[in-house]
Amino acid sequence: VQLQASGGGLVQAGGSLRLSCAVSGRSSRDYVLGWFRQAPGKEREFVATINRSGQRTDYTDSVKGRFTISRDNAKNTVYLQMNSLKPEDTAVYFCAARYTPLLATTAGEYKYFGQGTLVTVSS
Repeated sequence: VQLQASGGGLVQAGGSLRLSCAVSGRSSRDYVLGWFRQAPGKEREFVATINRSGQRTDYTDSVKGRFTISRDNAKNTVYLQMNSLKPEDTAVYFCAARYTPLLATTAGEYKYFGQGTLVTVSS
């Protein structure tokens, strides 16, 4: 399976961005999907995950109430709506997929990662 993230850019603090990740090679409904991010000089960290049907989600505490993960299996796409962005959200954002049908919050639990998209939040 291949993953391609898009939608990053430069935004002012308090603004919004919507990231998309296109899944190809196999139907996205076969995978739990997630978003991770990596800031300069820091390790990759979990942001959000969504189960196969889209009915269950989980988020890291720092984005709860601001970010929303969703998916459209008909379009083989997962989204990350990011509102009330803060400078500390600046990072390269990666989408990820895992076949095991359980939500997961660590990078090691995902088999597939796409190329990232850069999000820069200015103060």
